[in-house]
Amino acid sequence: MSATAGDAGRQQGPVARLGFQPGSVVQELGWDEDVDNDLRKEIESIIGSPLVDEEHGDVVDAVVLWWRDDQGDLVDALVDALTDLADGGTVHLFSPKVGREGHVDPADIADAAPTAGLATTTTLALGDMWGATKLVAPKSQPRR
Repeated sequence: MSATAGDAGRQQGPVARLGFQPGSVVQELGWDEDVDNDLRKEIESIIGSPLVDEEHGDVVDAVVLWWRDDQGDLVDALVDALTDLADGGTVHLFSPKVGREGHVDPADIADAAPTAGLATTTTLALGDMWGATKLVAPKSQPRR
């Protein structure tokens, strides 16, 4: 690896480690006033276009779901996040970190994911407020 490539990798924020790709269409669900706009801008910078909302009406490559503990049933939200998701797409569950209002217990995510037909792959801290869990459809089972 050249020094230039190494320097570029270090300049990328934590969102880059979630696997967003240039040209991808990323749908954002669960937006509210408390979301981290810097994280949103970083995703948009990586993909090269704005995030789309639930009204997009076409297939998307990934979904960012902002989720807080008091929002209801996580399984239902994850199933809803699959509506426009392309085969092989990913759901990125962004939830407040431990100690923050709306924190989602990792055990709740671990329980909800397989019920929704997803598997947890990566969990990362994103900034001061949010963490992300990357969810994918298991390769051993087709998604319904």
